[in-house]
Amino acid sequence: MRIAVTGASGLVGSALMVFLEARGDEVFRIVRREAAPGAREIVWNPDRGEIEAEALEGLDAVVHLSGENISEGGWTEEKKQRIYKSRVDSTRVLCETLTRLERPPGVWVCASAIGYYGSRDDQELDEDSAPGSGFLAKVCQDWEAATKPAAEHGVRVVNLRIGVVLSAKGGAFPKMAAPFRKGFGGVLGDGQAYMSWISIVDLLEAIHFCILNDAIAGPVNAVAPHPVTNREFTQVLSRALSRPAMLRMPGFVIRLILGEEKSRELLLASVRAHPKRLLDAGFSFQHPDIADAIQWILRHG
Repeated sequence: MRIAVTGASGLVGSALMVFLEARGDEVFRIVRREAAPGAREIVWNPDRGEIEAEALEGLDAVVHLSGENISEGGWTEEKKQRIYKSRVDSTRVLCETLTRLERPPGVWVCASAIGYYGSRDDQELDEDSAPGSGFLAKVCQDWEAATKPAAEHGVRVVNLRIGVVLSAKGGAFPKMAAPFRKGFGGVLGDGQAYMSWISIVDLLEAIHFCILNDAIAGPVNAVAPHPVTNREFTQVLSRALSRPAMLRMPGFVIRLILGEEKSRELLLASVRAHPKRLLDAGFSFQHPDIADAIQWILRHG
């Protein structure tokens, strides 16, 4: 298959490139810089609404993963603008381009996030659940809405609502594991907030599954079938690392460090998402349970 990927230098995108190329696919990076000589690269500048549209003609799939890192730095108004524009505006540029093609790709897998649901305590959420409120929920709703013209144009669009991606190579897991390795691990807040997670291996397989499965379209929760509370995650990680986890970081301390909004929507948010559409379509998770996932990450890190 011929597949183009944005965000190919990020944690998921770089792993996806290796995954697809190992399967024999012809994979093109969509990059902001000048294309390297002889490389399979397509140049775009979403800030200026520019992209090499002719290079997208006749592709089998486009996977859109680019976006400003939401966990790094404080959520200033400027940072929030970058988070929003890097997702919503870039998606609009890509969508407008795909709708103008004579031979658009058969499928467009566009990242979204479980932030779509907002923080919902212990409520189980599937793809038909109503959207939540808050900054990230608004970003995700607009992000998904930006793909609708392509779907109306006949492109099969998959809005992949990705959970917390667990990988030894970057993202959340190394940051979460670091204090445990030093003996300072513990519960965040009251420990009751749910974390909807997915191993990097299962996420790559899920993306590929969505590309191949013509019956899948619209929102898809890319999360493992067994979300865990922060207290459960703390206990599992503590046992896996053979380190104590006696400490507790109160919510007010987290808010003082990260700021009210970022704390509320990231570290203290509770999202109990269920991968109904993946399971209904027959997808099989390699790591359905957090203990198995953490053991795999520690062995292969």
